[in-house]
Amino acid sequence: MTIARRPSPFGELLSLRQAMDRLFDDDFGPRAGWTTVTSAGGALPLDVTTTDDALIVEAALPGVDPDAVDINVADGTLTISARSASSASTEENSYILREIRRGTVSRSMTLPNGLEPDKASATFENGILTLRIPKAEQVKPRQIKISPVSNGQANPAVEASASGGNGSGS
Repeated sequence: MTIARRPSPFGELLSLRQAMDRLFDDDFGPRAGWTTVTSAGGALPLDVTTTDDALIVEAALPGVDPDAVDINVADGTLTISARSASSASTEENSYILREIRRGTVSRSMTLPNGLEPDKASATFENGILTLRIPKAEQVKPRQIKISPVSNGQANPAVEASASGGNGSGS
């Protein structure tokens, strides 16, 4: 007796699914890579945080020489550009897998009002660019002391005793 195997009706669907997966896994057209990208989802990842004193921007630039990084602020827009040198030409090497991005990357973002970009400082350590842009004095949060009022007027004697004494520093 011979066992005959029938082709599975799901075999055709599986190959169709694999074809669709390949279609969506592959990029359409040339890879975006590090060619000048200015969109929010670009190849230059940023972390932006704020403190009481400054806006902190961190950019991941692994493998980039700090001298190849340009930081510009114009009309309230911060632009960070970096150039990564390419390695040996593709004619010399026969790549099996090539994922290291080389070339130029750029990222722009609009800065909030109340910053002093002229006083900004930047450091570059372990592939992370850290840009610190101080806030203007009028924008920094301030604590306002409450003056006690008695009989409709501020009482400086009560303020001195509430703040720790007679002004002698003890």
